[in-house]
Amino acid sequence: MKHTTPRGIALYLSVLVTILVMAGCITVFYIIENEFFILPAFIIGIIVFTATFFLAYYSVEKFIYSKVKLIYKNISSQKITRIKKNEINKSPDMLAEVNEQVLSWAQDKKDEIMRLKAQENFRREFIGNLSHELKTPVFSIQGYILTLLEGGLEDPKINRDFLERAARAVDRITHMIEDLDIITQLESGQLQLNLKKVNIIEIAKEVIESLDMQAAEKNIKLGFNRNYDKPIYVKCDSGRIAQVFTNLLVNSINYGNDNGKTDIRFFDMEDNILIEVADNGLGIAQEHLPRLFERFYRVDKSRSRHQGGTGLGLAIVKHIIEAHDHSISVRSTEGVGTTFAFTLSKAK
Repeated sequence: MKHTTPRGIALYLSVLVTILVMAGCITVFYIIENEFFILPAFIIGIIVFTATFFLAYYSVEKFIYSKVKLIYKNISSQKITRIKKNEINKSPDMLAEVNEQVLSWAQDKKDEIMRLKAQENFRREFIGNLSHELKTPVFSIQGYILTLLEGGLEDPKINRDFLERAARAVDRITHMIEDLDIITQLESGQLQLNLKKVNIIEIAKEVIESLDMQAAEKNIKLGFNRNYDKPIYVKCDSGRIAQVFTNLLVNSINYGNDNGKTDIRFFDMEDNILIEVADNGLGIAQEHLPRLFERFYRVDKSRSRHQGGTGLGLAIVKHIIEAHDHSISVRSTEGVGTTFAFTLSKAK
């Protein structure tokens, strides 16, 4: 009975009821007309058996399937993704199908719980990181102000210095808030892109020129992998893509080696242009790569904060590229360097 189906149960019950009814009929007939027992009993038994069997089989099967159908509908109504069917399949594997649906429903619930837990962990980690990022500049500002209020304001040797330090800490908080606001707008679709036909070579050149002094302080050379004589036209928001180049190049400067180099490369990919920003810096361990574009995620937390970044640069880069309906990837080897690669659509 381990694999008995509703149709099998109906069959067993029908045979049992038929045998009982047939036995009763034979007994009654035997009492009334004992001398004609054999032939009439056989004929009547066949008729009674046939009629009773089909009547009992139909009634029992209909009763069982009505109950199974109700259970099936209740289970299906609770599923996350419902499978619509015009009618119930009355096959011998009905219970097996219901069991499969129950297992699928349970797996969906389990997956949903796992997603909610992951979202909760991300929320908790995000709030913790944000609190930590704000704590450093806020405590610095608090310390500078207290020093000034306790007499440092009258000391010309320290008052201006402490005010400038406090101003830099305020700037860091301001930049962090601005970056978070940009990410929020990009995620919600509120930030509209101004897509135009632009020469991507010119955008990259302007960004390189703006970062020349910062790169020179680290003895890092910024440039192209080769001489691009002809313009490369893409359809993009020039201001946002300039921000992408800026964040990637600043990242390469912060993590570059002394006398290092960062190249920008362009490759023709039929309808798209592949753009790479590659350096020969410290490199990134493989276990960090999947989370590199998360907000506030840092490979080397102490060193990153010392550099003064907000921890949101790569998250902004990812959202800007995705807002252009493209994607960005990273590959890296420790001690060799890191390459960020993204695509943009060719301008027609």
